[in-house]
Amino acid sequence: MTEMKKRIVQSEKAPAAIGPYSQAVKFGDTLHLSGQLPIDVKVGKITETTAAGQTRQALKNVEYILAEEGLDLSDVLKVTVLLSDIENFQEMNNVYSDFFKEPFPARIAYEVSALPAKALVEIAVIAGKQTI
Repeated sequence: MTEMKKRIVQSEKAPAAIGPYSQAVKFGDTLHLSGQLPIDVKVGKITETTAAGQTRQALKNVEYILAEEGLDLSDVLKVTVLLSDIENFQEMNNVYSDFFKEPFPARIAYEVSALPAKALVEIAVIAGKQTI
């Protein structure tokens, strides 16, 4: 039996972690991404002011990290969406449906009292490819 080890995954195209955590950790065939804020790495801050724009940027950041391991959104198994205001759910959902196609990953979305950097949206995913 082969021992599985965890490995840190980073993308320079996505914002660096703003705390003591990694952008992503790979364990076996599964990649666990930390929550991605809608930070535009080119300017180093959140530039979008709407939930739609922030969802789009956060999902782009997710795509950049997935690409480091040869994965894309079709490999996502589960999505966690944090919203600073649940009233933004439909706006987020409209953009989300532009990125994810059937068969959809599992998902949970909920409101939190606040997000880092005063973000409206934060998105974390678990992705993986089955290997034989």
